[in-house]
Amino acid sequence: MTKNYLFTSESVTEGHPDKMADQISDAILDYIIERDPTARVACETMLSNGYCIIGGEIKTQTYAPLAEIAREVIREIGYTDASFGFDYRSAGVLNGVGEQSPDIAQGVDHSDGELGAGDQGMMFGYACDETPELMPMAIILAHKLAERLSIVRKNGTLPYLRPDGKTQVTLEYDGDKIKRVHTIIISSQHSAEVPMDILKDGIVEDVIKPIIPKDLLDKDTIIHINPTGRFVIGGPAGDTGLTGRKIIVDTYGGASPHGGGAFSGKDPTKVDRSASYMARYIAKNLVASGVCKKATIQISYAIGISEPVSVMVNTHNTSSIQEELIEECVKKVFPLTPSGIIKELDLLRPIYKKTASYGHFGRALDEFSWEKIDKVDKIKVFLKQL
Repeated sequence: MTKNYLFTSESVTEGHPDKMADQISDAILDYIIERDPTARVACETMLSNGYCIIGGEIKTQTYAPLAEIAREVIREIGYTDASFGFDYRSAGVLNGVGEQSPDIAQGVDHSDGELGAGDQGMMFGYACDETPELMPMAIILAHKLAERLSIVRKNGTLPYLRPDGKTQVTLEYDGDKIKRVHTIIISSQHSAEVPMDILKDGIVEDVIKPIIPKDLLDKDTIIHINPTGRFVIGGPAGDTGLTGRKIIVDTYGGASPHGGGAFSGKDPTKVDRSASYMARYIAKNLVASGVCKKATIQISYAIGISEPVSVMVNTHNTSSIQEELIEECVKKVFPLTPSGIIKELDLLRPIYKKTASYGHFGRALDEFSWEKIDKVDKIKVFLKQL
């Protein structure tokens, strides 16, 4: 018997205060890593009404103009007028950064040149065959709606929109098959003058219809646009923003477990980030190879130790191959030490600000090396030999 159920994922725009914080932290990381690839960066940002605080631990040989970097990110997002609730020119920027603890550093930098894991923890990766991106459809649609909100704001199609916004998509399933879009929720910050009927019509015509496939919409699809009726006060004026507070938005929209560690602001010696990218790379290549239709990968580490403590593959009963054999394949085909991951995925590059809005996974950008499916042949050869 198949089961009908609903599943929901959400996304937020680049002007959401939490995402602003992520982008500032990653822009600082990009600036530093481009000039000093050996730097150790764990940068946190907080935004609130009229100010931005940058904290964390950074060890580097280069100088980074943190306030200037933060202001430029805020300007690019679109907070360029005090009437929007935040202005990149007048916001106060405070620097509370310290240096990485030597106790941590001695565990990460080994005398033999190998890197130990920057912390203990477990990281997850996921892939499924619901979409061409091998991602869950709900989070893909939510991201595309959020990105579309920013596009039509910036290009002037809907000039009354402001930077802050959230999207949410609920899908109806019949077993493993997506039947339809059940509900769409979009909340977008807007000017005080725009009539609500104009805003709602504009979002339906220029945001929802260009993104949601027609065959998934029907007369019963529920659409809520700014359900409170007003969203003028937004951004850091309406809600405090913190780095790392949108980790489910960043990953799989709730379709996969999450180890709890955030990504943004962390250099790739931090396995919270790099091992999560590797786990996605593994999962995506397994699904692309036809080994399974769905894969969840867990990798865990101990601080200061290079090799993972554990590796787990769960194919959710979508593979005819024993999971123990797939795990053996993963350990053979994919490097799992921090230095191996960094080298394999070429992570010592200034690529991170792009990851900090609209998801770290499922986007076909050249910088996102973990989205490549270049291990398919190796997986097939290895499993054929067993």
